[in-house]
Amino acid sequence: MNPQAEAAIDVTGLTKRYGGRAVVDDLGLRVARGRICGFLGPNGSGKTTTIRMLCGLLEPDAGRGTCLGLDIITQGQQIRRQVGYMTQRFGLYEDLSIRENLDFVARLYELPRRREAVDRTLERLGLAARQAQLAGTLSGGWKQRLALAACLMHEPRLLLLDEPTAGVDPKARREFWDQIHGLAGEGITVLVSTHYMDEAERCHELVYIAYGRALARGTQAEIIRDAALVVWALRGGSEQELPALVQALKAAPGVLSVAAFGNALHVAGRDAAQLEAAIAPYRGRPGLVWERAEANLEDVFISLIGTARDDADGSARAEPGVRARAERGGAAAG
Repeated sequence: MNPQAEAAIDVTGLTKRYGGRAVVDDLGLRVARGRICGFLGPNGSGKTTTIRMLCGLLEPDAGRGTCLGLDIITQGQQIRRQVGYMTQRFGLYEDLSIRENLDFVARLYELPRRREAVDRTLERLGLAARQAQLAGTLSGGWKQRLALAACLMHEPRLLLLDEPTAGVDPKARREFWDQIHGLAGEGITVLVSTHYMDEAERCHELVYIAYGRALARGTQAEIIRDAALVVWALRGGSEQELPALVQALKAAPGVLSVAAFGNALHVAGRDAAQLEAAIAPYRGRPGLVWERAEANLEDVFISLIGTARDDADGSARAEPGVRARAERGGAAAG
């Protein structure tokens, strides 16, 4: 079998409950080696809990599967030695220098030729010139680079990145993603959670979850196609009238979402006739310009979270077509 076609992550039925509520609920996930998978969803959707179960830091209440060919239930320690896990918050010592932090990480992994490993990592991430600088004095972008360097010290085969670019400026985000694509080109698999749509578009594939369940998965094009959204763009209108108009449109039958994109509002639904009936009362208003628009990822994800329902047991619902694709993807992970 071609190693690139093998799954780095292959789990099914993954479930974790807290206080009787399923934070992760029957989740299936399969990511091939060398792929970048974007993990998206609102805060509290179960992304971090899933990542922690994948690397053996949390034991699932139900489900099974493998990470790098190792059992997530019984071989968590072996998994962690082959995974680089970057948490949401900077977790290194701020009163140590860049080199001292990396040397500490190298000791934890008991790396042979530790000094050479630190030197190699400093060069690889462009940190050599700053190696004596205290971590606490670094900007957000440089802290991010140091955190990634620490993840790569032990030459992992899989990176689990939990909102790694939160609070980082756009230039540093672009540089970070260039590095991630370079690592994927070397055969490293990446699972990265993010709230940024421009970052989602740079992933090979995407999984969107809410209330612990997968609502959509596939490539960007597949997710947009399967959502089958009809979108109208609205431009114009005064600051005084738009808030009331937005609320009226959100409450109209057939409207799944109303969201601002630059100087336009996107009004989305799945039934073209219903959506046209919803906007009809406002089509003739002076100063308002309506035109059909192409759906984008953000339209889809806003609509998905709008259709998801947090049931008493913590499960989520999605529109039938989208849910069917998510379930097919989950079955493939088994």
